[in-house]
Amino acid sequence: MPEDFIKTQSYEREAEILKVLGHPIRLKIVAGLLSEACNVKKIWECLGLPQATVSQHLALLKNKGIIEGRRSGVEVYYSVISEQARLIIQALFKQAPCK
Repeated sequence: MPEDFIKTQSYEREAEILKVLGHPIRLKIVAGLLSEACNVKKIWECLGLPQATVSQHLALLKNKGIIEGRRSGVEVYYSVISEQARLIIQALFKQAPCK
């Protein structure tokens, strides 16, 4: 491996994405959000988890730039914005590319 390659690439962002996606609940959330934007209620109902648990995971995903929330009235709909996370999920589950 060329020494220049190692010096010029930091890998920090990529490692952070892998770390965040390394939790099963967050992995499920991101995989689910690839098919459609969802609000918190739909996510916790689909996962069968308490709303507080889901909200904590959503906050971390949002803070790390993997998802974003879009307000519609009183509800917030989440969707995946990280192309790197999208590609990782697709590779893991061999999904067709999502829009």
